[in-house]
Amino acid sequence: MNIEQIYTGCLAQGAYYIESQGEVAIIDPLREVKPYIERAERAGATIKYVLETHFHADFVSGHLDLAKQTGATIVYGPNAQTGFQAYIAKDGEELPLGHVKIRVLHTPGHTMESTCYLLIDEEGNEKALFSGDTLFIGDVGRPDLAQKSDLTMNDLAGYLFDSLRTKIMTLPNDVIVYPAHGAGSACGKNMSKETTDTLGNQKLYNYALRATMTRDEFIKEVTDGLLAPPKYFPQNVMMNKQGYESIDTVLDRGAQPLSPEAFEAAANETGAVVLDVRSAQVFAKGFIPNSINIGLGGQFAPWVGALVPDVRQELLLVCEPGTEQETLTRLARVGYDQVLGYLEGGFSSWVSSGKEVDTITSISADELAERLEQGLIPVIDVRKPGEFTAEHIDGAKNVPLDYISEYMAEFPKNEPFYVHCAGGYRSMMAASILKSRGYDNVIDVAGGFGAIQKSGRINTTDYVCPSTLKKD
Repeated sequence: MNIEQIYTGCLAQGAYYIESQGEVAIIDPLREVKPYIERAERAGATIKYVLETHFHADFVSGHLDLAKQTGATIVYGPNAQTGFQAYIAKDGEELPLGHVKIRVLHTPGHTMESTCYLLIDEEGNEKALFSGDTLFIGDVGRPDLAQKSDLTMNDLAGYLFDSLRTKIMTLPNDVIVYPAHGAGSACGKNMSKETTDTLGNQKLYNYALRATMTRDEFIKEVTDGLLAPPKYFPQNVMMNKQGYESIDTVLDRGAQPLSPEAFEAAANETGAVVLDVRSAQVFAKGFIPNSINIGLGGQFAPWVGALVPDVRQELLLVCEPGTEQETLTRLARVGYDQVLGYLEGGFSSWVSSGKEVDTITSISADELAERLEQGLIPVIDVRKPGEFTAEHIDGAKNVPLDYISEYMAEFPKNEPFYVHCAGGYRSMMAASILKSRGYDNVIDVAGGFGAIQKSGRINTTDYVCPSTLKKD
């Protein structure tokens, strides 16, 4: 028996490869399925099942392409209704895989079809729990994503309480928990950076598994401090539920090199968003006017989902040469399939063609300190509310990047103002969006709050331990 966690940092997502006697189950695969197929081929094994823990909201699963290319059976738990052929397993049903079995545990709460998969080894021992978004390391799945007119967030939280107490907490303490996500995912609010743990350890340290916790306490604590989910979540759910284009089709369509002239014409004629994926400080020194910066080096895909609310939006890409395929793949992971092409030769070809270029002023923390010493100037912190509350510049205003479009009026239109985040990645996104909306006086603080603290020259509020705050 072999268990492999295939973790993707950009999405803070864990997929799983389980093999026994030449038979393989893949749990919650990403959309690009070639790595799973190649892994099985190297082992001389056959992919038998594609196990889905639920209809994912934060990424497009690879279940359809994987089943089509391998003949594997797509499996969901009870209550799942799909627009494609899938096996809907019963609660408690055991799926044979080589010399081991995988028991289906229906665990509604995060969503009503949410299901965990319990691996039972050759000797009949319960060894590993693939917990999807039901149980994370340090947290549990948020219960607000599958609300309906007849099903409230509190209703779902109540189902989750029952699922955890009756299906999961009764398992042996030495069972290894393999969740679908880790820290950085928007599917929970208090996830650990660790990506596996024993169930016994989680019973000790996961706030939502306290033995003395009442149902009402659980509902209150699990629903407290939840931020609104990214707008692309419902669209990804529908793609996972109803179907989508093959990723090969999507990648082929987007991999169109465009000359500066063709790129400019496409931007003018289609209304496509020009998405520049270069690093923040490189972008600041020169970019195509009205383009948006979301750097490929950070949590790229989730931020695209947060800042470009419609997955059907047409996109034109500006990439560092050689990163076009990676950019297209990471966009497809979250359902952004309508890429018209990329700027051939990268931004340097735009410059060489003599076309118009824009810039964003970016200053150091020390320079910000000097300007603050000269008088009161607007400083806007685009970190999350919990980060801001923990510690921030005296007098700064908090406008989280996630909600920048809703709070444009918070930014001064006719005077210089300064934006920063934790390290400079998010603030450049904010600055690029503001610049594209006509806020020409925006100034970025390079290095963000980390550099501000290191300078020691700017007054900040007293630190408040994040564990005492509402989680975000």
